[in-house]
Amino acid sequence: MLASLCVAFGVFLSGFVINEPAPYELFLVALIGVWALFGLRLSRHIAPLIALYVVFNIGGMFSILTMEEVKGTPMYMAVSLFLAFTAMFFAAIIEADQRRLLLIFRAYVAAAIITALLGILGYFGAIPGGEVFTRYDRAMGAFQDPNVFGPYLVLPTLYLMHGLLTGTLKAAPLRVIGLMVLVLGVFLSFSRAAWGLLAISMVLLVLTMLIKERTGVFRLKILVMSLLGFLLLIAAIIVALQFDQVADLFSDRAKLVQAYDGARHGRFERHGIGFLMAMEHPLGIGPLEFGLMWGEDTHNIWLKALMDYGWLGFVSYVALMIWTFTLGLRFLLRERPWQPYLMLALIVLFGHTLIGNVIDTDHWRHFYLLMGVVWGCIALEMRWQAAQRHGNKPAAVHNGQSSPGRTLPQARSTASAAGR
Repeated sequence: MLASLCVAFGVFLSGFVINEPAPYELFLVALIGVWALFGLRLSRHIAPLIALYVVFNIGGMFSILTMEEVKGTPMYMAVSLFLAFTAMFFAAIIEADQRRLLLIFRAYVAAAIITALLGILGYFGAIPGGEVFTRYDRAMGAFQDPNVFGPYLVLPTLYLMHGLLTGTLKAAPLRVIGLMVLVLGVFLSFSRAAWGLLAISMVLLVLTMLIKERTGVFRLKILVMSLLGFLLLIAAIIVALQFDQVADLFSDRAKLVQAYDGARHGRFERHGIGFLMAMEHPLGIGPLEFGLMWGEDTHNIWLKALMDYGWLGFVSYVALMIWTFTLGLRFLLRERPWQPYLMLALIVLFGHTLIGNVIDTDHWRHFYLLMGVVWGCIALEMRWQAAQRHGNKPAAVHNGQSSPGRTLPQARSTASAAGR
């Protein structure tokens, strides 16, 4: 229990990254180190995650060799490797005990609501020194960048939305309040990537649940509540737009293509230039060099992989994403205690992969947490199947562990349901 609570506290710290190294890094370094000393087990089920992330970072190390001056790139690569370790760590501890999924998601929701409130209150000047939680007239909470703050809030938003769609009326008021805070936080981040991510994730969640749930009554409930939620969202945005500072910035940020996107040497032209450069530099040009060369970062995760990690890193990253989504989609609709968590994390991870075409997600802490959750659930499914083949009960059921899925209504937590 103490170990699991430490994990939850570490996840909670992920919502507060004003300075680096953040408390999240410092705590996770200590936690992973202690856990490794006392028996952290990396199973063969997460071997692809481990191998491909290691190869990815080796590509970055080779890329450093092409640089005339190393600068601060060793520290950059150290952070990349550490974040990869966090994904492996979360996958391993979830495989070891599925009950940790509940603690991880609850801690994430608590951190997201607090950091969203800081961003909202700071944006409207409702707290002293609130400007520290904003940048460029945009809410960023306890983060360094509104473009990371907004996407960070999407997974807990979906978690509360799922609870509304499947839960009881008793808990609905708290979930609605939490949803309003998180959605307003995403909106006030004025991040087009976050807006798109939230919209895509919500639609995918509803569609997945409609496919999964076979009863007409439940499908009707999902459609009705989704429609009500959409209307509530529109109403909240309309209210927010009554403030001049919100309306003015919204009218500017709502443009699909900004001046710095389509201008000469703008974002899209730099993408083309970068991909041509990759043909001439198979080992990459060195971490962060592209931004120094052109005055702006790549703003494209695929180009980022090519420039900073070379073709070796790029191929391993693409392979990792394909492997992750192939297994995740294969296991997505199976009746298991961990199915709701896999569904939510996989949907948001897919959304992050899409917005990766216009933004760098390379050092986003919550991206690696998402990857760890998905692979932890994949590993749980593989363990379950292996136990079934050998005629044994899976450990989680055999040991009498309660299912975290009980807290997400409609998740089947009994052994009989999970064995279907």
